[in-house]
Amino acid sequence: MKNTGPNTFTVPTLLLLLVLAACGPAAAGETLPTLAVFATSTATPHDPAELQPPFSSSSQAEGTAVINLGTPAATPTPGTVRFDVPPAIALVSAWRPPLYPVPWAPGPYDHFYFSRPIAADEVNWPLPSYRYGGVFFNNGQVHTGVDISAEYGSDVIAAGPGTVIWADWGLFIHDPGSPYGRAVVLRHDFGYQGQPLFTVYAHLSEIDVIAGQWLDTGGVLGNVGDTGHATGPHLHFEVRVGSDQFFATYNPELWMAPPQGWGVLVGRVMDTRNSRLASYEVFVDSNETGQRWTVRTYGSEAINPDPYYNENLVLSDLPAGIYTIHIYYGAFDRQAEVQIIPGRVTFFTFRGHTGYDAELPPTPNPAGLITPIP
Repeated sequence: MKNTGPNTFTVPTLLLLLVLAACGPAAAGETLPTLAVFATSTATPHDPAELQPPFSSSSQAEGTAVINLGTPAATPTPGTVRFDVPPAIALVSAWRPPLYPVPWAPGPYDHFYFSRPIAADEVNWPLPSYRYGGVFFNNGQVHTGVDISAEYGSDVIAAGPGTVIWADWGLFIHDPGSPYGRAVVLRHDFGYQGQPLFTVYAHLSEIDVIAGQWLDTGGVLGNVGDTGHATGPHLHFEVRVGSDQFFATYNPELWMAPPQGWGVLVGRVMDTRNSRLASYEVFVDSNETGQRWTVRTYGSEAINPDPYYNENLVLSDLPAGIYTIHIYYGAFDRQAEVQIIPGRVTFFTFRGHTGYDAELPPTPNPAGLITPIP
């Protein structure tokens, strides 16, 4: 839904829509409407030859440079994907409210079914540089989960009730050289759209459960470690839908309940021709505090967007409020102001020179939300 005039939506209407209607660029001196999505452009002199993603946070110049999407990453081979983390991670502790009780599904297509696999008294949010779909290894392989850093030996807990189907080195291959290291897999007591759900917990230092054991939410299954391909203690956490296979992963940030009063930003970032921009840097600024979040869109291989949102960007754990999105595209800092609503998903689409759109995706066929994976 797009607006060309001042915002007239009431707050209840905005809550119903989850996101806010898009507006055109603001005229000079015009006061931009609050509680609305709008697009603006700024430009400063710059060499057009440098207009290739990912961009830095500096404004780019107006020009006719063609966006270079780069070379697609090679398709990773199951069992060889690497999970890594820098040996020294600066853990920035910050107070966060308790999570919404699970399952938390305020909308018909929400599925915040899981709690955090690290207890609330530990850092339990995804590391910004190690999100789902990230490409940060020399071999170009894509990250199929989220990494959560915690002190060595911290308890790893079940994100939902289920039965242990794997508790050993590797992942179904009994290989001490596996990139997963010591790992546990749960098949959960509930599913989604008729498909089973699995969660994977990797790099454990110790495993405290055995195959066939049932765990309730919060049950301890092991301890944080650095086994496998890891250079520092952390938990690699995956959500798999349909089958427990490497290519069946989905973004855990769309499955873990957010902190109470906080929300999730979900985007579909494309060029003007509606082709997805892979590994593209996006900046999100809080209008209240000035804090900046940096997030990249998914890589081009081994990932699965949510069947409803069809996204390639997720940024969870955002305090409710007004934020400005910055996407550097075609010589401009393309901006949009969005509202993060407590406990909800705020969705946007970006289409290159066309700009932003806040319309939610069309209603899918309920029977086909998740395609069974052979």
